[in-house]
Amino acid sequence: MGLHLPGGFAVGIVLGIALRAGTAFGGAAPCAEPENGAVSIPDVSLKEIVGGLREPVHVTQAGDGSGRLFVVEQGGDIRIVEQGNLLPDPFLDLRDRVESGGEKGLLGLAFHPRYRENGFFYVNYTTREKGELYTRVSRFQRRTPHRADPASERLLLKIRQPYGNHNGGHLIFGPDGYLYIGMGDGGSANDPHGHGQNPASLLGKLLRIDVDRREGDNPYAIPPDNPFVERPGFRPEIWALGLRNPWRFSFDAGTRRLYLADVGQDRVEEIDVIVRGRNYGWNVMEGDLCTPGVNPRCDPSGLEPPLFTYRHPEGFAVTGGFVYRGSAVPGLCGTYLFADYVTGRLWGLRDDGHQVITHRELMGGGGVLDKVKRKLRGDSPAVHISSFGQDEALEVYVADHEAGRVLKIAPASP
Repeated sequence: MGLHLPGGFAVGIVLGIALRAGTAFGGAAPCAEPENGAVSIPDVSLKEIVGGLREPVHVTQAGDGSGRLFVVEQGGDIRIVEQGNLLPDPFLDLRDRVESGGEKGLLGLAFHPRYRENGFFYVNYTTREKGELYTRVSRFQRRTPHRADPASERLLLKIRQPYGNHNGGHLIFGPDGYLYIGMGDGGSANDPHGHGQNPASLLGKLLRIDVDRREGDNPYAIPPDNPFVERPGFRPEIWALGLRNPWRFSFDAGTRRLYLADVGQDRVEEIDVIVRGRNYGWNVMEGDLCTPGVNPRCDPSGLEPPLFTYRHPEGFAVTGGFVYRGSAVPGLCGTYLFADYVTGRLWGLRDDGHQVITHRELMGGGGVLDKVKRKLRGDSPAVHISSFGQDEALEVYVADHEAGRVLKIAPASP
């Protein structure tokens, strides 16, 4: 398969910031959550919105009131879905500078909170320079409502990648207006260079930067409340550490908790709720286990445990999603949705911020028997979910990497 995800995607975060009550980051109001958090989570189905894409890895929206969806294709294009139609020309074409394949490519897209006024958006992609692989985090600017200017690139971060996998690649703006960037550990197995636990490295971390200010030679500033600003030996960009390969993270529009999925290695996939300055364990821990290939008798003291884990072969590569806050599936409100890229399984869980209250599988997986059952029921075929997305109304979508589709979370078929 084109995108080899069993490398690690998971980060969750709780921020000590004031909540903006009543709206989701200035958008639609979140749904009303059931009073009993343990109420059963309903089944769902997937309704195809658009096809004809090439290896989609991310779905998002610009927060500009247009109702459009933007889809990131791993090879280097950003496409627009407008009123249910895939526009023929890309919003941005970076194929001339993106190195794609495996876990490499154009991997992330985030629109500035004031995109409607300034036209700024940010991307995360891998590229090769003089034989070396790098992650680039860059700002671009729109030229027209349907076209961005590829010549407007302004580089913010360039991070050398020692191997081709575990690139992370996701980035989002938080409700505080800062840009959060997920970085994998640099690849290979067992984090051979120790990046996850190295405070001087940006790899294996969740980063947080201020793109609206500059400091010194940097084209960005460090938020003053970042946890390691005054710590010798720590990069001040770090918000949380000890990650293997964070693959999709999101703020809950209702509680502002940050959920992150971290892809496991040989045994465990994990979901974390990220707290400022915490250490999520890799490579000392793989999920809730001492990493077998490093030290099976590790000391877990000082490490933040996962919110949720599942073992192989139940799945092999977790894809993080969103806490559902839309209105199309009322019983789903307050449920964190996530999936496994390899098996095609889709789950939901409810938690209180510290522990899971209830969880269950919401759709069948990708096995032969599952496919037959789903076909008989008239459901959508199994999907390889590379990413989730959320529109301005807080409805949730998934990207089917293999079939090149975007599908919407919908009520289960009767």
